[in-house]
Amino acid sequence: MSIADFSGRVRPDACPGALQVHEAADGPLARVRLPGGAVTAPQLREIAACADELGSGVIELTSRANVQVRALRSASAFAERIASAGLLPSAAHERVRNIVGSPLSGRGSGGSLDTQPMVDALDQALCSRARLAALPGRFLFALDDGTGDVIGLGADVTFAAEGSRLGRLLLAGSDLGLAAHPDTVIDLMIAAAEAFLDERASHAAWRIHELENGPRRIAARLNDMTTESPAAPAILAEASRHADLRDSPAIRRAGRIAQRDGRVALEALVPLGRLTPAQAVALANAGTTVRLTPWRTAVLLNLSPGEADRAANTLEEAGLVVDPASPWAGVTACTGRPGCAKSLADVQADARRWVSGLDTAPRTPVHWAGCERRCGLPRGQVVQMIATEDGYQERQQ
Repeated sequence: MSIADFSGRVRPDACPGALQVHEAADGPLARVRLPGGAVTAPQLREIAACADELGSGVIELTSRANVQVRALRSASAFAERIASAGLLPSAAHERVRNIVGSPLSGRGSGGSLDTQPMVDALDQALCSRARLAALPGRFLFALDDGTGDVIGLGADVTFAAEGSRLGRLLLAGSDLGLAAHPDTVIDLMIAAAEAFLDERASHAAWRIHELENGPRRIAARLNDMTTESPAAPAILAEASRHADLRDSPAIRRAGRIAQRDGRVALEALVPLGRLTPAQAVALANAGTTVRLTPWRTAVLLNLSPGEADRAANTLEEAGLVVDPASPWAGVTACTGRPGCAKSLADVQADARRWVSGLDTAPRTPVHWAGCERRCGLPRGQVVQMIATEDGYQERQQ
């Protein structure tokens, strides 16, 4: 698939997957989609084993709660093992299974809806439609349980729950007054993706916001849905308001989170979003229900207080962070050297040295970048440390 960028060039949609790898400076890089960040303990152990046996031992968490394995020696062997682990349900759709969800999935004090079954249903619906394999690899779906934690990611199509029986459909972060019902919203989200493909037929766009008046154009197509679709009557509210909801959530803190059922969730920060195989195994061994998050943390769900204590000790011993006051909170970095040929510095090492001199987390998130592309830059207010030929330049976003 070739896509024109905004300077008029035509270039391929090069988002990597488990089958189409990216030829990074340190070797082939594969990305495994984990809808909703959900990964079972056996699957996480297999990802760890692949990184150890086939790669450089580096597992990266992405801003869409997926994982990347770097410097593969055999991309084909990796793909076979990932498929055997149940992480490649559709070869044709593997790069478009970009679905984020609220990690607590209705278990926290602010959540009202268990979104993980909806994530699974959306993934199945996406893979069942051959045409949707043509979605760009950057197109993103989101399902928010009512906490508002993934609304700020600016997904192309977002369901935002408002109670257990009602919600809103946002298009590229814009609220156009489209009401949505949890029982029919999956059909609606699929329809929005198909409407995007119709609209982009004459405009080489990766995302809805890249289309001129993109959200309103998609909303108009949804309004034109016939009564043959059971989703149509549920969403035809007048497009009477518009709100930009793409600001970043606050700095994530590690630690325990009380679930509404009396159990405990434990959130662990992964320093600079990089797991070693041993750390991935520690996560797998610490809890049967693991959710990776778009802010590059890992959440263990449904723990008793005693289990949470034991899991916290296990993860700390592995080098993960469960202290909410940790200096690692809010610090991110791109790949840098040697993994990226465009980088002007080893930003991972430089960021680690910088954090070692801190006593507490920075007041504002800090992102370290190896060049002006600033890959991985979080949304919202961020202090940027950008590598140049003459050292780092500090900027405010």
